[in-house]
Amino acid sequence: MTDETVTQEIAPILPELIAIRKDIHAHPELGMEETRTAALVAARLRSLGIETTEGIGRMGVVGTLRGKRPGQGAIGLRADMDALALTEATNLPYASQNAGKMHACGHDGHTAMLLGAAQILAQNRDFAGTVHFIFQPAEEGRGGAQAMLDDGLFERFPCDAVYGMHNMPGLPLGHFALCEGPMMAGSGRWKVQFRGTGGHGGNSPHLASDITIAQANFVTALQSIVSRNVPALESVVISVGHISGGSVDALNVMPSEILVGGTQRAFNPAMQKMLEDRIREVADFTARMQGATAETTIWWNAAPLINHARETAIMADTARGLMGDAAVDAKMTPVTGGEDFAFMLRAKPGAFVFMGNGSAPDGAVHALHTPLYDFNDAALPHGVAFWVNLVRQELNAAS
Repeated sequence: MTDETVTQEIAPILPELIAIRKDIHAHPELGMEETRTAALVAARLRSLGIETTEGIGRMGVVGTLRGKRPGQGAIGLRADMDALALTEATNLPYASQNAGKMHACGHDGHTAMLLGAAQILAQNRDFAGTVHFIFQPAEEGRGGAQAMLDDGLFERFPCDAVYGMHNMPGLPLGHFALCEGPMMAGSGRWKVQFRGTGGHGGNSPHLASDITIAQANFVTALQSIVSRNVPALESVVISVGHISGGSVDALNVMPSEILVGGTQRAFNPAMQKMLEDRIREVADFTARMQGATAETTIWWNAAPLINHARETAIMADTARGLMGDAAVDAKMTPVTGGEDFAFMLRAKPGAFVFMGNGSAPDGAVHALHTPLYDFNDAALPHGVAFWVNLVRQELNAAS
């Protein structure tokens, strides 16, 4: 099937897909709260005659479509559905109607693209085997991928391979980027609770265990973990995102508790373990220097995302077939953003690709997770066509 034919298939449904995307955008839901979005997805799949299962991992939805030609192969295509706890500032007609919640990562577009691909493939089931459309909740740090896996995702919906896609602002429309091997970092969070005696900051600071000094030394020493524990050619990130303690209404009181928190990123298990060990050690040491204690909690929201060789090549070939060689970077530089699709890639062979989101109408590039971001509807046809062609290629469709 030619690319021109795929374009002709998409054109009639594009206005409806844009309307769906904007509807989801206007009604964002946080992870494991995607009641409305999941219901919309399930209703849409059923209207297309696709076998639909709800409640996978609480909020996940899976649509199953079998080709009209015999075949034993099965693949999964995954889109995420959740939004972020962020106040939108776009002032668009379809801006968020849910205060403090926003589709600032393009999951509204990801969902619409996969629904569009499901519609085209359901209209003409010219492939051999089975495709599972996986609509995942709670990608943004709330464990949606693992929840679906724990609920028997691949036991109930067997897949030989699984594929994911994410938009990338600044990457030109119609362009795709990916790489074999580690492509995105393992992403985690940490918290350190410093506890001391507190005290009077003016009259008797010498009698207090001063945890303000402990946290200051800790924050400074954190960066020595990267500079002195990580090989020069490895990439590791530690950042502080929160410090709280004391009261602005009692500035002469030395706090008895201070909370420091942040994020950590690494591309392999050895560096993940090193980070866990060293963050704990640095926290404990800097606390003991001041006669205080430190309670450290560290967790990982996403494993390192590692693309498998065969499936990476298939995704790259699919993109080249759509847009040409010049529009595909198959050896992109890995990024330290996190993506919990990585857990699915631990369970099954597969790959993940970035798709260009271009720029805003005024030429600005609004990054993911920012109040001015919006998914570019001009990218919808590229994403739909990519999924359709990947299925027809992977499941051996006639051209």
